[in-house]
Amino acid sequence: MTDTSETGDPVDGGEITVGLEAETNSWLPGSGVFNQPGVNVAYAIYDPLVHRTEDGALEPYLAESLEPNAELTEWTLTLRPGVRFHDGTPLDAQALKTIFDDYLKAPGANTAASLAEVTSLDVVDDLTVVYRLSQANSAFPELLVSPPGWPFSPTAAAAAGEDAGASPVGTGPFRFVSWQRDSQLVVEKNEDYWQEGLPHLDRITFRPMPDEDTRLASLQSGDIDVMQSLRQSTVIRARDLDGVDNYEHLGSNSGGGTVNTSKPPFDDVRVRQALAYALDQEAIIGVLGGAGVTPPTTQFYSEDSPYYSEEVADAYPSYDPEKAQELYDEYVNDPDRSDGLPVGTDLSFTYSCPPDPTLNEVAQLVQSLYAALGAQVELEQVEQAAWIQKMLTRDYDTGCTRVGADRDPYLVFDAAFTDGPLNMTAFQSPEIDAQLDVLRTTTDIEERKAAVEAIGLVINENVPNTFAGGTLTVMAAEDVVKNLDGWVFPDGTKGNGAESAQVMWGHVWTVE
Repeated sequence: MTDTSETGDPVDGGEITVGLEAETNSWLPGSGVFNQPGVNVAYAIYDPLVHRTEDGALEPYLAESLEPNAELTEWTLTLRPGVRFHDGTPLDAQALKTIFDDYLKAPGANTAASLAEVTSLDVVDDLTVVYRLSQANSAFPELLVSPPGWPFSPTAAAAAGEDAGASPVGTGPFRFVSWQRDSQLVVEKNEDYWQEGLPHLDRITFRPMPDEDTRLASLQSGDIDVMQSLRQSTVIRARDLDGVDNYEHLGSNSGGGTVNTSKPPFDDVRVRQALAYALDQEAIIGVLGGAGVTPPTTQFYSEDSPYYSEEVADAYPSYDPEKAQELYDEYVNDPDRSDGLPVGTDLSFTYSCPPDPTLNEVAQLVQSLYAALGAQVELEQVEQAAWIQKMLTRDYDTGCTRVGADRDPYLVFDAAFTDGPLNMTAFQSPEIDAQLDVLRTTTDIEERKAAVEAIGLVINENVPNTFAGGTLTVMAAEDVVKNLDGWVFPDGTKGNGAESAQVMWGHVWTVE
């Protein structure tokens, strides 16, 4: 459901304030962890080399072209001429190579794992580079939609040193002005932007506002002009606000849980299955405020995705308290239980969540469902950025998270279930590895769907993740703020709108 007023013709000038779900720890690709709110800021400062069209296809955006060889092991990218970073230095092939070598592939960079298969980026001429891969990868262009494809000035980054993440310099429609952590980030119009006629706005202030009620009230009072939310209850309440346009999206992102399979007792599949069978999805969705609006999910892809599988849906360990108790007791009474505790000792662990009031209610419900088995569950509130870091370092037991994305399945599953920093559950499987080989070496949709189904069955049997309901997202805006979902590629091809509550701000204007 998207309910918006008439867009009208573009208007230049004006400024807006955007309330985001959370803060981001750094704005430099390679060091920053960009969740949905972080991507919103990034799309103001940076341009993606590649982006998604309305129908989900991948097309060059900042890049002029991207072409593979027949074996899918080399991808030749050509840049547009005349594009400059905000510091006046040119976006050319050498800049891309320096970014790649010195930042994106540097030891400790959070982009290094996703680029592990890229053995080198070689300069062909001033505007052309070749990404050389160690093996075929049909999904490679998808990487260039995300941080590995957001060029930033290597000159400015080198000059800023350790502070580069606090003063980003891209090619995007807006220049960075200032950042007060946990308060606001301000950008202003890039007068030398490479797309003629863009951007329309003079200034945007992004404000991290973790509390959902505060963010909604701020939109209602006019303290902010646009509000992002990934909470069903907030999305539904935003529908009732007068003078507000709602740009909603329900895709392949689901609320759910993550389990650290690298530590006892979660290294035992019986425990993970017991925890999954103990969860009442409908009750959790109800607490989140999505009853009757968002359906229970069972896999990484939603029902409107070509990669959705009924067989995987049927294999998901849905709510079954008796089955949960049977598996729990089997582990607890096993003399060889992996945690080494005496037979009959109940499980004791921590369940972590960001300190959102609705998520607090979810955590309390989960705590009661697990307590019914006999488990002693301590609840822990962790700010979202810190929670992401705990999952990245596997310094947790289990907790709430989001699962799935509207991205190529090879990249989704390769990041989540191979040996890399984004494998937050630590779960790996030879069966998944085999299907990943299929996904990266073919563009045949039926073969790829079969591989995704096989991976989904492995996941649902081993449950490193649990699912609740689809994540209904919204960018809710005062109706004087226009075109949040109407962005287009330089050639006029329509983009993917405000999918997953992410906006291409250079195309937005205000009539106030």
